[in-house]
Amino acid sequence: MNVSFQNIDKVSASLTVKLEKADYQEKVDKSLKNLRQKAQIPGFRKGMVPASLVKKMYGKSVIAEEVNKLLSDAVYKYIQDNKINILGEPLPNEENQPEIDFESMDDFEFLFDIALAPEFKAEVTSKDKVDFYTIEVTDEMVENQIKTYTQRNGKYDVVDTYQDSDMLKGLLAELNGDGTTKDGGIQIEGAVMMPAYMKEEDQKLLFANAKVDDVITFNPFKAWSGNAAELASLLKIDKEVAAEVKSDFSFQVQEITRFVAGDLNQEIFDQVFGKDVVTTEEDFRAKVKDLIAAQYVADSDYKFLIDIRQLLMEKIGKIEFPDSLLKRIMRLNNTDKDEAFVEENYDKSIEELTWHLIKEQLVKANDIKVEQDDIVNMAKEATRAQFAQYGMLNIPEDILENYSKEMLKKKESVEGLVNRAIETKLASALKSQVTLNDKTVSIQEFNKMFE
Repeated sequence: MNVSFQNIDKVSASLTVKLEKADYQEKVDKSLKNLRQKAQIPGFRKGMVPASLVKKMYGKSVIAEEVNKLLSDAVYKYIQDNKINILGEPLPNEENQPEIDFESMDDFEFLFDIALAPEFKAEVTSKDKVDFYTIEVTDEMVENQIKTYTQRNGKYDVVDTYQDSDMLKGLLAELNGDGTTKDGGIQIEGAVMMPAYMKEEDQKLLFANAKVDDVITFNPFKAWSGNAAELASLLKIDKEVAAEVKSDFSFQVQEITRFVAGDLNQEIFDQVFGKDVVTTEEDFRAKVKDLIAAQYVADSDYKFLIDIRQLLMEKIGKIEFPDSLLKRIMRLNNTDKDEAFVEENYDKSIEELTWHLIKEQLVKANDIKVEQDDIVNMAKEATRAQFAQYGMLNIPEDILENYSKEMLKKKESVEGLVNRAIETKLASALKSQVTLNDKTVSIQEFNKMFE
């Protein structure tokens, strides 16, 4: 067997593999022997089929299989041993590849086109200035977060007079044009609604300061701007029918219910941060503020990496790629798409490939490695973040473990966690190498940067 490599230019090369009969014959003989032992052919006992018949029946396919195995091993071993940095997979040469006939030929020659990764240097220094945005945690944010905690401990009280956001329960009845109750019209006992969610302000105002036993005349169609789904839910009829009901209705108030948030007390302190970790409202507010700030660190790092990406892309400049080979690879990876898809998306894919190669260099230069513990911890952090969205912060370790284990069972989840762990470590490393221009911004200003 002979493997030769030849550079065509800086970013493409050809790889030639020549195989002789002696390279694969032993493996072919062994495979045919195994087939003979297992073959079940009418007229012959198992294992007693003549070797010549087995060779005649399976010889061509066995040679093809063993040659392809040997070829694949030879190509990838050569690339690995010679540390050739390739893009995508080696592609069979489309122009000069000799015809292969496994039935009549003993020696074979295979030609491959190789897309080489371009050579460049990606690095940052203290001369590079990069903005780093810290999101300001306002008193309003803290108050809103605390509100979610107190609402979890809230309750519903029955009250006498309606206020905005209260819930009403009563008798809903369809009316005639003269305001009398319509015979055979729609009537709903125990109808429940919240006027605060009505779309039309004039209809909403009809319920202001309503009391138990008051009778209010309003128009549901106007109140919800003809929304068929809302009307169907209120009137207990099909959406198609509800869309045509434009009558006035009377609503006799039978009960008014108001949600009252729980008190900010030790019970909530313990629920959020654990028993007796916090004992005063002042300390609780301070820890909530720290918690919100910590949650924004990942967002700040994400923006930092975007800016580092832009900085390095500009420093490195335009990179030469083997465009024709990469477009072939792109077509092979998107066989369900037409040629126009490749042309329309090629530039964007090259931009992403460039950043991928830059990031690979930075990860290697900073000796960044992701261990199993990093992946597990990232899974736990992701789980904590999911629970935090619902105001649940003090999650027991066993629950974190169980949720994390489920996450780690999915290949796509693991890949995402590995990438997040790499980017977290990379951001930390690069922040110490560049000169940071620290800026404090509001959450609104920060989000606007991504519009």
